[in-house]
Amino acid sequence: MSSAILLLNFGEPATPEREAVVSYLERIFFNNREIEGDTTEAEARERSRELAERRAGPLIEEYEEIGGSPLNGQAREQADALQERLQERGRDVETYIGMQFTEPFIEDALDAAIEDGHEQIIGLPIYPLCGPSTTVDALEELRKAADEREFDALQEISGWHRHPDYPRLRADAIEAYAEERGVDLTDPETTLVFSAHGTPQYYLTEEGSRYDTYVTEYVETVAGLLDVDSYELGYQNHENRDIPWTEPEIEDVIETVDAERVVVEPISFMHEQSETLSELDVELAEEANAAGLEFHRVPIPHDDDRFVGVLEDLVEPFLADFDPAVYQFRQCQCRDEPGTMCLNAPIE
Repeated sequence: MSSAILLLNFGEPATPEREAVVSYLERIFFNNREIEGDTTEAEARERSRELAERRAGPLIEEYEEIGGSPLNGQAREQADALQERLQERGRDVETYIGMQFTEPFIEDALDAAIEDGHEQIIGLPIYPLCGPSTTVDALEELRKAADEREFDALQEISGWHRHPDYPRLRADAIEAYAEERGVDLTDPETTLVFSAHGTPQYYLTEEGSRYDTYVTEYVETVAGLLDVDSYELGYQNHENRDIPWTEPEIEDVIETVDAERVVVEPISFMHEQSETLSELDVELAEEANAAGLEFHRVPIPHDDDRFVGVLEDLVEPFLADFDPAVYQFRQCQCRDEPGTMCLNAPIE
């Protein structure tokens, strides 16, 4: 059977042109319109445009500072590496990338896969930790587009941070970076800080998302692999709306660190992007330096061969047509729709 794998991601503008940035932000705000309360679609679109115009200036400055986002290029390289490995094993498969908020959009990737004649399509979000506005929304967008096109042979994969190789490769990346920088992770004067992408509390309290539970579980796993007993966890929040976000904020964590140095691991990301290159490397580094801390940030291991192996394992049951339960897949509960499988659901 000819198969297409759609690697789904957030997307970011590759260049800092204002209209590209405003359109990107407007899509994000409109996608999260439910947290604003009951509004009409017209009101939500107007509010989204207003927020986008307000937020665009600082974000344009960030993109100018980092030379544009490398996210899309790194995503393409990951997709190409996965396709090459699967084809070398004799699989009749092609990979596509689909972004939630920048081109190529998810529905465009789906159209390309259908036009290329693939009989089966596998949607795989490249988010290590399953969240409502990332993993779940990306899969819902894909499913909606597939239904509109009356394409039934769609398989959805959601949460996968429990894949055993994934936390190991992240732990190895932290160890390698610390060794390169001459930093001892067990030194009492060194604090390991995990930085997770924040989310509005609405999704945790009203929608029942277990994102914060996944974050805590994953951090404990990586710390255990590193044999680090003491560490800190903070969230990178985007407080451009008057709503509560996840706590503690990463800036507050940095202010309370009682050590000489911090090693920051951005656990939510599988690509370098503005949240790592600007929010951490520039803004958080300034906060750390102001607090008298030596600052180190672990690079994202986006080109680690083992990550391609993780992706290969995730799609293998659906390409080889064997029971996904063999690989510990179960019905997803974050997106409790038939055919959405994950590694995170508890055993009942």
